[in-house]
Amino acid sequence: MSLSKRITDMQESPIRKLVPYAQAAKASGKHVYHLNIGQPDIETPASFMESIRNYDEKVLAYSLSQGMPELISSIIDYYKKYNMFYDQDEVLITNGGSEALLFTIIAVADAGDEILVPEPFYTNYNGFSSAVDVKVSPITCKAEEGFHLPNKKILEESINPRTKAILLSNPGNPTGVVYTKEEIEMLAELAKEYNLFIIADEVYREFVYDGLNYTSFGNIDGIQDRVVIIDSVSKRYSACGARIGSITSKNKELMKQILKLCQGRLCVPTLEQIGSVELYKTSENYFNLVNEEYQKRRDIVYKGLNDISGVLCKKPTGAFYVVAKLPVDDAEKFVIWMLKDFDVDGGTVMLAPAEGFYATPGLGKDEARIAYILNENDLKSSMNILKLALESYPNRTR
Repeated sequence: MSLSKRITDMQESPIRKLVPYAQAAKASGKHVYHLNIGQPDIETPASFMESIRNYDEKVLAYSLSQGMPELISSIIDYYKKYNMFYDQDEVLITNGGSEALLFTIIAVADAGDEILVPEPFYTNYNGFSSAVDVKVSPITCKAEEGFHLPNKKILEESINPRTKAILLSNPGNPTGVVYTKEEIEMLAELAKEYNLFIIADEVYREFVYDGLNYTSFGNIDGIQDRVVIIDSVSKRYSACGARIGSITSKNKELMKQILKLCQGRLCVPTLEQIGSVELYKTSENYFNLVNEEYQKRRDIVYKGLNDISGVLCKKPTGAFYVVAKLPVDDAEKFVIWMLKDFDVDGGTVMLAPAEGFYATPGLGKDEARIAYILNENDLKSSMNILKLALESYPNRTR
């Protein structure tokens, strides 16, 4: 029996496919410092758990396909703080940001169409697109330039009649880049000139460092009918397991059509929605403390990387990731080697090889994404292990 080309061509997760090596390392007695996945160790606000414990209905029933009105209202109130104003029918609740991305891609592009994406990008952009026969058209951004966008002319060269949207995360996963207002306005101009949607993945909106200003596509005039904002409680409130995301857009016809997909999967889990209502009421002080903590962690990792000979990276200014060029022949082989054959006092490090974050073949082979989601002491230990590993690696290149 044969399987669909669609599924066999779909990319494996470059983040999760090395998990068996990590499990084997742990089984052998090693302590693995996980810098490979964006799972924060920050405590989830207690209000989430409390609201679920207080749930006392006799039947756990379906909720509305578009999401619970109470949660939609909480999200609308959240956006008001950023001078973004939405109606009830302009917000849809999804099973995480992942479903939000998949549903939006299905709604804006047909099989054979293309979506323009700056690379390196969140690897699931490629997975979700290929699953519905939509092609990711990459715009290569360089580590030496802090992964900022190339100029407008280069972007225009990648647009063709089958290009339907521009998709990007801001702040960036996996790079930690925060796009400037000028870059956001350039993309807005392209969207208007070439009649494109902008799918703005803004799940890391609060995580911006060094006093930088953040510009949301939701605050750019003249393009609101073509902006779709993807959001999630996962990283903002350290609630990855809740799987609550959202799609927000002023384009009511688009939202009406995406609602069909929401109806097809019936609803998002009721209890997690109840908990998320309270998450969106979390005080600003929570974000201030979390932001301060991540900036300290960023500084530890950035300093640690710069202290390692042969490593190249620019300081990330958002999210909680950095992509670094390593002095190795193949980052995936290096990560496997660290898990299988290397440790310092019983500890080793797991990174995410960056090749899978690119659509252009061959790019990112010597790069890795590092998620600075561990406490300060663990990050310092991890950077020391990484330094010693690179000094010992038999296939070091420089």
